Amino acid sequence: MRKLIWILMTGLAACSTQPAPQLATGTWQGHLVREDGGDIVFNFNVSDSSGKKTIHIINAGERMLVDDIRQEGDSVFIRMPFFDSEFKTALQADGSLQGQWVRHLADSDASITFKAFPNVSERFPTSTEAKFNVSGRWPTYFKTPGKTDSSFAIGEFRQEGNKVQGTFLTTTGDYRFLEGVVDGDTLKLSTFDGSHAYHFSALVKNDSTLTDGVFLQGFTATRQFSAKKDSSAQLQDATTLATVKETGAVLDFTFPDLNGQQVSIKDDRFKNKAVIVQLSGSWCPNCMDETAYLSEWYKLNKDRGVEIIMLCYERTTDFEKSKKAAEGFAKRFDVTYPVLLTGVTPSDPQKAEKTLPQLTGIKGFPTTIYVDKTGKVKEVHTGFNGPGTGVHFEEYKKEFNALMDELLK
Repeated sequence: MRKLIWILMTGLAACSTQPAPQLATGTWQGHLVREDGGDIVFNFNVSDSSGKKTIHIINAGERMLVDDIRQEGDSVFIRMPFFDSEFKTALQADGSLQGQWVRHLADSDASITFKAFPNVSERFPTSTEAKFNVSGRWPTYFKTPGKTDSSFAIGEFRQEGNKVQGTFLTTTGDYRFLEGVVDGDTLKLSTFDGSHAYHFSALVKNDSTLTDGVFLQGFTATRQFSAKKDSSAQLQDATTLATVKETGAVLDFTFPDLNGQQVSIKDDRFKNKAVIVQLSGSWCPNCMDETAYLSEWYKLNKDRGVEIIMLCYERTTDFEKSKKAAEGFAKRFDVTYPVLLTGVTPSDPQKAEKTLPQLTGIKGFPTTIYVDKTGKVKEVHTGFNGPGTGVHFEEYKKEFNALMDELLK
């Protein structure tokens, strides 16, 4: 009998499986590995509270919470809070992650190889002291190889030692939080937020010249850039990019909210009130920053006689798909004002004519329309300078509150 029990116990032990490896806590270095050999590098921190894992994506001063994490055996699934993307990965024997970052687009999925390594807090290694300091304002021209057209942006960077933080400002918004280094004479910057996946590198020829710039954007796009430092560089006034066709124009629109109920700007709720009309989309990182600010501002100021309406231009015309995307976006920022679905995509060349024919066009997202208490459009503002822009975000808040004080008199 004892021999039989021993045989059974040893057999059970032989059949037992090792416990599944666990996602290590601490700081990780992630890589989106492009087919052209370029890596888009970022950092994230994994923490554990009572057995529940959470992740914070790290980009300069931003810590983006990711709390939808599921592990099944050695498989780890991480769903990003915005932009309908996720990581499908497996833990390796050395504790690293390998798998795919998948973006769920309107009518298809796109993916790229993803690798991540635990206990790596640096973004880019440095071997040499920085030869130059890139702090300052840099008018920058981006060009697609093989094409003659270019686009303009203004880089703003802050450098301490080898470390650099900053962003690029454009007429339709900013590139959010960029983080990197100057290693000797080479500048490297990157960011990842679930939508933006960017890597910039350039040769720093001196304190005022960047050459041989390469901008890796997403899965495949590559652009070239060069820049000259100029503290006086300016972008076009954001209130002149899109305007109303006639002075004193009155908006007239009706769209369904997330419950399918029709909401019009002419409803009693909005009469004799200042109204902010926010042209947005759950796919848009700058819209995320604007929504975070406006949602909190509205809670503090709604009793002053102001309303906000978000008009969503989603990547599909399907109501249920758009509803799902917009609901998650609104929930994350605790939006308590109406969120309406236009049924028009941001790529539709007729988006202004179909939704807001009073405008000369919609030049970018977000676009914000300010309406006075009589229903007339006071101002149309294209783009948004978010918290990644530092002083420009503070300037925006001052100008925004001054405008709202005027409209609420």
